[in-house]
Amino acid sequence: MTMRLSRTKFIVLFLAFSFAFVFGTVLILNQPPLSFFGTESQGAWRSTVSTFVSPIKIVLLGPLFPVLKFLHRDPDTPPPFFIATFAFYWSILALALHHVYRRIRP
Repeated sequence: MTMRLSRTKFIVLFLAFSFAFVFGTVLILNQPPLSFFGTESQGAWRSTVSTFVSPIKIVLLGPLFPVLKFLHRDPDTPPPFFIATFAFYWSILALALHHVYRRIRP
């Protein structure tokens, strides 16, 4: 018995886990939002974990790097702009992953 995940539910779950991942790397690992690898100011374990999660962060935030740099130019950019940008890109990424998943497992 296989459980089929609807496209909408998959996108909602993907967005929720993506936001949790990004906020976790910023809050728990004490990593700057636009940094992909560990920094010197982190402890040894935080730097090691940052190195392990960096490929995921590159996929989730790498293509958004120019947009994020542009939005960070203005220090008063409202957070909804960042959230909308993340949600738009991650929805497209989730649709592509869901399509590939459906092709592999009919």
